[in-house]
Amino acid sequence: MDLSGRRESKNVVDRRGSTGTKVGAGIGCGGIILIIIISLLTGNNPMELLQRIGSQQQSQGQTTTHVSSPEEDSLAVFTKKILAGTEDIWTEEFRKIGKTYQPPKLVLFTNSVQSGCGNATSSVGPFYCSADQTVYIDLSFFMNMKKQIGADGDFAYAYVIAHEVGHHVQNQLGILNAAHQKMAQVSKTESNKISVCLELQADYFAGVWAHHDNNRFKSLEDGDIEEGLNVASKIGDDYLQKQAYGYTVPESFNHGTSAQRARWLKKGLTTGDINGGDTFSVGYNNL
Repeated sequence: MDLSGRRESKNVVDRRGSTGTKVGAGIGCGGIILIIIISLLTGNNPMELLQRIGSQQQSQGQTTTHVSSPEEDSLAVFTKKILAGTEDIWTEEFRKIGKTYQPPKLVLFTNSVQSGCGNATSSVGPFYCSADQTVYIDLSFFMNMKKQIGADGDFAYAYVIAHEVGHHVQNQLGILNAAHQKMAQVSKTESNKISVCLELQADYFAGVWAHHDNNRFKSLEDGDIEEGLNVASKIGDDYLQKQAYGYTVPESFNHGTSAQRARWLKKGLTTGDINGGDTFSVGYNNL
């Protein structure tokens, strides 16, 4: 991606190396895929699983010492520029539909963090917490993407950020809260289906952002779209389960298959239409 001359968001809180409550030693960044796979197979929310683990490991008053590398600092600047791009695009897209966009905060952390949704470690990967309307990212996730899920590249990283911001867009539009209320009223299998619709719509919104960001800033370069579609395919429920166990458990899917995730990301990239991503109305078998 070409981000030369782009501004950096002011809505970023840098907690890297912060001191205070810390989730004790345990999982580490190497457990990212394990946590996701366990969640997929059991039909659990990855955040809920991390919170349960954190409650068992939590220790008070520990401190961390963090010295960032040039690569990490470069990723921090990149993240701030991508977040700024989402602010610019979604402000304009909301204006077009007569709404006002309130951008999320983004917290950079290392190892563990206290969010409005509870304690979490970097093992959970980037996540959005609707309780405090904040995206949380440990930059080591990007540095480990290639070796852990076989995906790399600046647009791949941008897609991850834009997907989490997509959940904030859902929150701003009232979609997220309505879906969560419905999920609490149905069976686990039906709840997982609603979760899939949420995740695929967030993929779509990531594509919508990229479409307009490129139109405004000419940010996409050769190979960028392929990078995004590659990472989307590598985080599909079916792909992760097959990698771990050699088979899939479709009723436990809660993010969508590789084909679905790539398809909805590409659809958003192609259309750029905020109104074209209603994953809830097309019918689950047609996603």
